[in-house]
Order: sequence, then structure tokens, then C-alpha cells
Amino acid sequence: FQRQVGRQVLEAYGRYHRDEFEAFFNRGLVLGLLQRGYGELSNRDPAILDYIQAGLRLIMSCPSVLELFELLQVEALRLVCERPAPPLCARLCQLLGDFPQCLPRGRKLSLAFCQQLVRSIAHFQSQGSREAELRLYVSQVTQVSGLLRSVWKAEPDTLLPSLQELFAVISAADTSFEPSVALASLVQHIPLQMITVLIKSLTTDPNVKDASMTQALCRMIDWLSWPLAQHVETWVIALLKGLAAVQKFTILIDVTLLKIELVFNRLWFPLVRPGALAVLSHMLLSFQHSPEAFHLIVPHVVSLVHSFKRDGLPSSTAFLMQLTELIHCMMYHYSGFPELYEPILEAVKDMPKPTEEKIKMILSQSAWTSQSSSLPSCLSRLSGKSETGKTGLINLGNTCYMNSVIQALFMATDFRRHVLSLNLNGCNSLMRKLQHLFAFLAHTQREAYAPRIFFEASRPPWFTPRSQQDCSEYLRFLLDRLHEEERTLKALSSAKASESMMSEESQTQEAVHRAQVFAEASCMGSEERTLIEKMFGGKLKTTICCLNCKSMSQKEEAFTDLSLAFCPPTSLENVGPKCVEHSEVKDDYMVQTNTSATSLAEETPLNNLEANGGCDTIMNEGTIKDFSTEPNSENTTNSELNKVEDNRDMSQRLVGKNTVSVTDLLNYFLAPEILSGDNKYYCEKCASLQNAEKTMQIIEEPEYLILTLLRFSYDPKCHIRRKILDNVSLPLVLELPVKRATSPLAVVSGGWSVGVEISDIGENLAKKLKPSGADEVTCPQLVPYVLSSVVVHSGVSSESGHYYSYARNVTGSGPSGLCHQSTALSLVSPQDKLLTEESPCTVVENELDTEMPREWFLFNDSRVTFTSFQSVQKITSRFPKDTAYVLFYKKQNSTCGFNTNTANGLWVNGDPPLQKDLMDAITKDNKLYLQEQELSARTQALQAASASCSFRPNGFDDNDPPGSCGPTGGGGGGGFSTVGRLVF
Repeated sequence: FQRQVGRQVLEAYGRYHRDEFEAFFNRGLVLGLLQRGYGELSNRDPAILDYIQAGLRLIMSCPSVLELFELLQVEALRLVCERPAPPLCARLCQLLGDFPQCLPRGRKLSLAFCQQLVRSIAHFQSQGSREAELRLYVSQVTQVSGLLRSVWKAEPDTLLPSLQELFAVISAADTSFEPSVALASLVQHIPLQMITVLIKSLTTDPNVKDASMTQALCRMIDWLSWPLAQHVETWVIALLKGLAAVQKFTILIDVTLLKIELVFNRLWFPLVRPGALAVLSHMLLSFQHSPEAFHLIVPHVVSLVHSFKRDGLPSSTAFLMQLTELIHCMMYHYSGFPELYEPILEAVKDMPKPTEEKIKMILSQSAWTSQSSSLPSCLSRLSGKSETGKTGLINLGNTCYMNSVIQALFMATDFRRHVLSLNLNGCNSLMRKLQHLFAFLAHTQREAYAPRIFFEASRPPWFTPRSQQDCSEYLRFLLDRLHEEERTLKALSSAKASESMMSEESQTQEAVHRAQVFAEASCMGSEERTLIEKMFGGKLKTTICCLNCKSMSQKEEAFTDLSLAFCPPTSLENVGPKCVEHSEVKDDYMVQTNTSATSLAEETPLNNLEANGGCDTIMNEGTIKDFSTEPNSENTTNSELNKVEDNRDMSQRLVGKNTVSVTDLLNYFLAPEILSGDNKYYCEKCASLQNAEKTMQIIEEPEYLILTLLRFSYDPKCHIRRKILDNVSLPLVLELPVKRATSPLAVVSGGWSVGVEISDIGENLAKKLKPSGADEVTCPQLVPYVLSSVVVHSGVSSESGHYYSYARNVTGSGPSGLCHQSTALSLVSPQDKLLTEESPCTVVENELDTEMPREWFLFNDSRVTFTSFQSVQKITSRFPKDTAYVLFYKKQNSTCGFNTNTANGLWVNGDPPLQKDLMDAITKDNKLYLQEQELSARTQALQAASASCSFRPNGFDDNDPPGSCGPTGGGGGGGFSTVGRLVF
């Protein structure tokens, strides 16, 4: 009351007695009030400033006011240097806002004022905890930050030094002083256009130590607690991205683990929830090398979700949807923790779940390694992993043949999931090493992984290290090893279970029993088959019909791939019976060497005998393994070679008009053959050599159909295998004719004919060609397949070149729209179905490819890039030396008996959860990788200033073998300038 009355008296006196009041309200009075106070009032009481402001208003039109303005400019600076409390500081700023003439003038003084005001804010503390007190405190801070904004706007030169002062305050390591969260109020006044420049300056400044940056970032994250502060999350995320761009991963890891729970707890408060959720999302999605950060907040998710649901407010529902999407992304990336995730899945079961494509996109865009570097271009590095989500394989010295095959197997989705789901703890098998390799390809943060252990374990013994090899031969050896290994382990485990202690005699009997177990494996049901048989195994039935007495001999044999020879150009017109007049016969089983049948290819179907140079073909349990790399030149005449060259020239002239297709090659493979001349068939019924017709039928189709195009023909003059460079059209959708037997024993289950009788598996296959009198009744069925992977060979002969592969994700059900099409390819009338310019299937393929953008990948050793099916189709027409060699087709509408919804949907990413030891190994390696990248970035940053750097981005293969062409060997189709380059 006294103050109110006093103010009224003062204003009346000043208004009506101006001269007397001007003489009274002079420099001495104001200075005394500011330095000594008035009576019992301290000089730090806001009432003093109230009095001064009232006096200034009354003498504004008097000349003496200018002297007071000069005095207040000095006193204002002195006052902020004394760190006034929030009430006094806010009152001062209000006075200075009303009378800007009192602000310190001159660049030096105004700069000092801004910097000291920033430090004053850093010392602010709230005087109470009640809502009214907190509201007053926030308004006082807003008053102070508003004055700073006015100064920055009037004098832009003061902004950057003020921000430097702000960073100095929050990066200080002094533990005795904790800067006030009120500093967050300044962020909203910093122009967003300055983010790029400021963040780059901060993250690349060598004077800013890691400890200081960590401290500053932690305190900026604390600012999320400040109500009404705008753009705090924008600056925090920008700084996190800036640190990732210069690969300072140690800071990011420390800060994330230290602050992730605090950020999550801010979600409980509606005022600061939007900013907190933005920062939380970035921190979690970018922390992709380990589940540690995510698992820190997992225990708190369910209670927060229930809280959002109870609110029932539209804003809470919207935030819940964003949080649910974030949680699904993290559970997708770190599957394998059902005990942690089950309560969360139950809590969010009513919320929409993002698609797998959206999750992958979100994860790939958020990874630390996807942030563009702010270093000079010479220091930038390829981020293939983050761009495509796929990992390359480092070339270990002419190992592109292995890399291309491994990537094709990895992209065989069902096979990969089976391998990852196996429980192989304590086992040192090849399958365990493959599981380890697949797990790293799926979860490593590295752009490229070095498969040294797997290479040493899987390399065929006759493959010379660091030399060129055939990827098809490697693939067969690998699948055969995995198959035999699993059979052996199953037999050993069953033997151990039956009897733990045996005498020597019983052990011998047990060995015989094991052999019988192996021999009977093919007769067992699908559940007893090995993984390789389930995924890649099919069955061929060969029938030979005597043209004299019409008696028939049949045999059945397993295959894991089909080797397709190139048919002569005339066969393109009409696929008819092949004539085989010259052949070598071993144990009544034919080995084709006639060029019109095999085009001198060194490889025939997996279970067909091969003409080879000195290496006997090995028969084993119904499958035949080829260990030869070169056919016997003695069985090849010059005239036959000339025929091959003529045929190839003619085929090449047909390219463009009548391009041969995979369908043509399959038709030719399955077409009847006439056995005559030297190759007559010995008919037991006729008891003499007779002309005969040989046919092959597929009676069981594999889940993955592997087709090898026999492109290498042997040249006896140069002793090399020349390459057939004919272009081959690759259909996206292929239909395979399968003729299943309909005997009473046949049981069709999951696409497999289980009941086919096969006896004496261990005997020579040739002895099974016995007259059967009549063929079984068959029901032909067209089984649809979709193209999954293509391994390409770049080069002009098998002694030179490079392998790379195209692949895409194809699950059991396949991409949408890939069900059985009446217009899809069938293996009849290729001229009508395939070679027409506007084939119905071509339309289907184009539609399918446009439906699934960026689904094809090009794996070229360390380099992985997006591509398209059009690029796969046109590769040979654009690069004549780059030709499709091995094709993987996936059967449609089949899941291989693999339930991806196991554990109540906890296989959220489709792949099974990793075992703990594998996850630990990957997490450890990911941390090591981030440390390596950080060290490399720091070293390069130091060198960049003093030395010029040559462009060799990280992620490319270092220490390339002599004669290699670097990471882009073959150039994705470029080929080589010299033939002498090695396959690597």
C-alpha cells in the first residue's frame, strides 16, 4: 500500500514539478540506488529498478536523461557480471527492453553484455517447487532470453560469440557447478539456418575435446525438460548426426547409454513430449550395433503405453502410434528376446504395425553410418550397408567365386532362416560357420565382412588358394559338404543315444549300421531329409525305351542343380529328339560327348557322369560328385570343335532376333534323345544293342531350383576352356513341368513325393537300368518358380574374369502377384511363349518389377548397390563379356514347412532370433568397427590439413591381390581390357 501511494505521489510530483524533479532525479541519486540501495532496501532488490524505471519515464523529455542512459549502460553490464538472481535479472531486462538506450553500446561492450547475460542464465535456479512459483520462474527466464534475442537481432555480430560462450558453459568439466536448464530458453532464438555451419564447426574443431563434447551433449539433452522451449530437439539431433558424420562414435555410445532413460522418462510430461520422442527415436534407431540402449528402456515401455491408453486424448493416441512404430522397428532389428518383448507385444497388439519395407527404410536412414560426412570429399567413405541394408564380402584374393555364391545363398530367404534357426552350440561344423557368416551378413554394421574362417573351411582341397576357380563347382562342393556333414552328425547322435558304451565288435556292427542309415536316408520322409535336400534337392527319372521291343528301363536319382547345355541354333526352331551317335560307356551308363548334345560343355547334370581328364567320377549314396575341372581332350575332335564354333557364330547372329532363353535350354535338357550308332543301348529283353529313346523327367521339384548354364567349352589347341558368350533371356517367372508318380504308395506332402520306392541306394546307379515293361501313370503339373538370384561371370574364358551376383528377397509366398499365372512361362512351344515381342509373361514380369521398387541388389564383392530387373535382363546386351552363369529360382506358394510366426510373432523381422553367443560376437565386433572408424576418421582429419590425400574410399578392398582390378572388378559388367586378368 505504501509503495502504491508512494508511486502515485512521485508521478504527480514529477509530472507537475518537472524542473524540481529533474534536479532531484540526477546521476548521483541513480548511482547511489544501484550501488548502495535505499535505506533498508538492498541494491539487489527489484524495487530499486522499479523506482528507476518510473523516474526515467518522468524525465524522458529532459536533456539530463541522456546522462542517465550513459550511466545505466555501464551499470547494466556491472549488474549482469554480478550474476543477479532471476527476479532481479528479469526486472533489469524489462527495464532495458523498455529503454534500449540503456543497453551497453559499442561492439566490445555489447558483446561482453551478451556473454555475461548467458552466464547469468546458467546460474539461475528456481526458488520454489509449487506450480505458481515455477510459472513465475519460467516467465522470468523468458524475459531474459527475450532481451538477448532483441540484442542478437539488432547486432548480429554478437550472436556467434554468445553461442560460443553458451557452449563453453555447457561443456565445462567443473563438477562443482551444474549449468541451469534455463539455458534451453535461448535455443528457440537461434536461427535454424545456422545449424549446418555451427554443427560442422563444433564437430570438426580439434580444440573441442571428447570429454567436453560429451558433457555439452548430455546437458543439451537435459534441456528437453525445459517447458515451452522450441527447437531443442532439432539441435540435439543435428549434433548427434554431426558427430556420426565425423565418426565420433565413442561420444555417441557414451551419451546414448547415459541419457536414454532420462529422455524416455520425459515422455510422461505432455509439455515436453514431442521433443523427447523425436530425440528418443533418433537415439534408438541410430544405435544399431547393440541392443543395450533399447533394452534399458524396455522395462518402462508397457506402463507408458497403458498411461497413453488411459488418457484417451487424441494427442496421446497420436504419440502412442509413433512410439509403437519405434518399438516395432527396434524389436525387428533385435529379435531373439521373447522374455522381454512378449509384454510389449501384448500391450501394443491393438496398434497398427509398420510394414517390413517401412521398418527397413527407417533403420537404413537412421544408422550412424548413413550420415553424410562433413569432412572433405577425399575423406568421405561409401556407406553401402546403410544405403541398401546389405553387407558386402571382402575379396580375400581371387575369392569372388565364393562371394557371389554366398550372397546368392544368403538371399535365398527360406534357406537363410533355416540356417539361422539351427541350434549348433558347441559344434564346429561347416554349417555352424555358415550360420556365423549369415548372422554377420544380417547384423554387422560393417560395409563389408571378411569371410576368412568360412573360406578356409569350405574351400575344396583341390582349389589352389588365391587362384581362379569355378563358382558352380564351388557351389556343388559346398552343398554336398553340408549335406554329408548333417547326415553324419545325425547318424552319430542316434548312435550315441542308442548305446553309450560298446565293445570293438559292436562298434564294427554299428559302423555297418551307420552305412545302412545313410543308404536309407533318401527313403525317409521329408522330416528326415537334410536341410540341403529340403531346400535344393529334387529328383530326376531317366527312362530308356528300346525302339525294337518297346521295353523300358527306369531309374531315379537326386539332384541339387541342373546343368543346361546350349542347344544348336536349329533346335531353337523346334525342340525335337536329340541324336547321340558317339559316346563313351561306363557300366552301361552313358556319358555324352557329342557336340550336338552338350556343346562340349565340361559339366552335365549333377548326377550324370562326366567325361573328365583322369579323374574318376565318384558315386555315393545316390548322388554323383564331380571333382574334375576339365574334360578329356582325347574325346574331342577338331571337327567337333569347328562345329561348336560354327554353332556359336550362328547363335550370336541370332541374338536380337531369336535370343535363346532359359526355357529353351530347359526344353533341350528334357527333350528325348535317340541313342544310336556307337551309342546304341543294350536291351536285356532283345539281348543285343538296339536303337533307343532316352527321356528325363523331373518327378520331385526342389524348393530352390539351381540352374547352371554350361558356358565353357574346352579348346584342345590352347588347353583352355573357351566361353560361350550367347545372350540368354532370363524369365522372371518360370514354370517347371513335374510328373509325379500316382502309385498307391505315393504321398504328396508339401510339394514332395515322399513314397517313391528306391532300393539299393549304395549300389552303382547304372545297375538300376532294368526293364520295367510299362511306364507309370503320371500327372504332369506346371510348378511356378520366380527368379531369386543370378550369378554373372564377366570375362572371355574361365581362366580370366570376375564373378558378381544379382539377387533379391523372395520369401516362401514370394512377392505379391507371383502366384500361378495362366499366362506364365511353360516349357512348351518356346517360339510362341517366349520369343514373341509381346509375350503375356513379359507384361507380367514388367508389372511385377514395377510393384517392387529397389528390391534387386547387385553384390560385387565389397560393393552392394541397388539395381533393377531390367539391369539383370540387359546385362549381356550392354556388356557382351558379362553373362548369366548360375540361376536360383524359388518355388512359389511354398514355405518349406517353416513357420515364421513362431513364438507368438516374436520373429518380427522374419528371421529367427540369434543365439546369445552369436549376438554377443556381433555386438562386440560392431563396437570394434565403430572404434576403428572413429580412429581412422581422426587420423585422416589430422593428415588432411598437411598432406594431400588420394581418393580411395574406405569399404573398398585393401591389399588387392596382384593382377586384380580392385573392388569394381568386372565393373558390374565392365569386363577387362586384357584377357590375362585372373578371376578374383
